[in-house]
Amino acid sequence: MRTVSFGINISLDGYCDHTFANPDAELHDYFTGLMRNADLLFFGRVMYQLMFPFWSDMARDQSGSPDENRFAERITAIDKVVISRTLENAENNTRIIRSNPAAELLKLKQLPGKNIFVDSVSLLPELLAAGIIDEFHLVIHPVFVGKGRQLLQPGSLQDIVNLELVDTINFKSGCVAHHYRKQ
Repeated sequence: MRTVSFGINISLDGYCDHTFANPDAELHDYFTGLMRNADLLFFGRVMYQLMFPFWSDMARDQSGSPDENRFAERITAIDKVVISRTLENAENNTRIIRSNPAAELLKLKQLPGKNIFVDSVSLLPELLAAGIIDEFHLVIHPVFVGKGRQLLQPGSLQDIVNLELVDTINFKSGCVAHHYRKQ
């Protein structure tokens, strides 16, 4: 069975709005490394539209720094599933699913392949409740944001999800990556 990983950048006060983060080469290389072990990305619509076509344009044009271009090439090459009731079309290696994200992810998890990487704050409570996510990669940025989207909304979980710390990486920027596995 494939491993399903959830990864996201987060502020010290628990916000996941990507406008606060300014990743450096070290962080891009970290996420590029995570993507090397994945052959499927699972997005909600909002995150998908934040990421694409931005990264696919950069991969095509090679318009970023060397580390950004490497990340752009990797994330663009990976097959994607986006959950959306409203998205009309998506890039060529992206499939749109209209409903039942947990059931769809469970089917995909049982197929042969590399890791599946989930990046969707809106789907997180449902996927946690279904017990589908195996590990978490949380990169905590040394900043208080005070507003935006939180990782989990109050009351969004029915049960506690216990995790085991597997690894911690300290970056020169002050960011800290925590790798957890579900217990």
